Amino acid sequence: MKIVKVEVSIHAFQNSIPLINKRLEDDYRIICQIETDDGHTGFGMASRFLWHGVAAIVEKHIGPAILGMDARDLEKIHARLQPILSERGSMTGINLSALSCVDLAIWDLLGKASGRTVAEMLGGAKDYADVYVTYGFAAFDIDQLIEMGRILIGKGHSRLKMLVGSKLGVLEDVRRVRAVRAALGDDIILAVDANESIGLEDAMRLCPYLEECNIAWFEDPFRRVDARDMGMMRKRTTIPLSAGQMDGHSLRFREWVEHDGLDIFMPNSMYNGGMTETRRVAYLSQIYNKPLSDAGGGGIWCLHHVAGFRNGTLAEMHLGTEQVEAQMFVDPPQQKDGRIDIPKAPGFGVTLNQDRLKETRVTP
Repeated sequence: MKIVKVEVSIHAFQNSIPLINKRLEDDYRIICQIETDDGHTGFGMASRFLWHGVAAIVEKHIGPAILGMDARDLEKIHARLQPILSERGSMTGINLSALSCVDLAIWDLLGKASGRTVAEMLGGAKDYADVYVTYGFAAFDIDQLIEMGRILIGKGHSRLKMLVGSKLGVLEDVRRVRAVRAALGDDIILAVDANESIGLEDAMRLCPYLEECNIAWFEDPFRRVDARDMGMMRKRTTIPLSAGQMDGHSLRFREWVEHDGLDIFMPNSMYNGGMTETRRVAYLSQIYNKPLSDAGGGGIWCLHHVAGFRNGTLAEMHLGTEQVEAQMFVDPPQQKDGRIDIPKAPGFGVTLNQDRLKETRVTP
């Protein structure tokens, strides 16, 4: 099962904020497709950031290095790529994103070759994942937050996540969260996410107000989510803390654990080095008896690790990612009553919409 072809392409998808139909900037995806000498193929993806740089790393550095290697030898492949992507120290940034889309493509390929889903290869704990919905965008005013929340509840959702870190300040965030909690009721699971947009001081000011709203978790609560500061903040609030969307590789999670700074593990396989790295993170979460979730618009790529491991809890359903995947895939999986079934087809279980990919392709 020797790798004979590694191809990469960049695609720009259009989406908008529901309800107000506000057009967003194009949402970029980097797609890697890998083929072996016995005819097996797989594809993976990285997302959004420095897309030309990510694609160039795949095309010029990773692809040539793994040609001729057996796709089943994941540890050997990663051992070869380690000194290429990071001569010294640990890999970060777009190096990890480039590795992610290649690694995900290999997992998809191996799943198809074995006739098993990625979730099954990871352990097959479940054939579904319960989901939460990221919907509380800053572009919504309070009335729109409430209206959109009710629309989602009407579709069977009971777990919602709002964004905080408003440019109007801490008290405006408090007003928005309190209004949503009061309007949607106590039965709805409600979480918040600062996207690392505010300082530690403002995050700490927010917590006492949010505690009274029964917040399920506070995600990426301040800039850089420094492990020492996460540990200090966790001791001063009853709100569970989560992180791992953008730099959620195993060494980063180890730092959070060592400083007792994390309640919920949230790796994203599009950014952290791929499913091979997410598997390492998942084992670490089991060792420390922590729930394993997902964040960062991972869509289908993160659905499988939540289903695969027995401590998997919730996968993210992002209203922007949902629009992209509707364009990218033929018949993508749909949620029903707050749950998404793992597609029964092997690998990640989805098929690329080749016509749409031609329309959205970006010329380097």
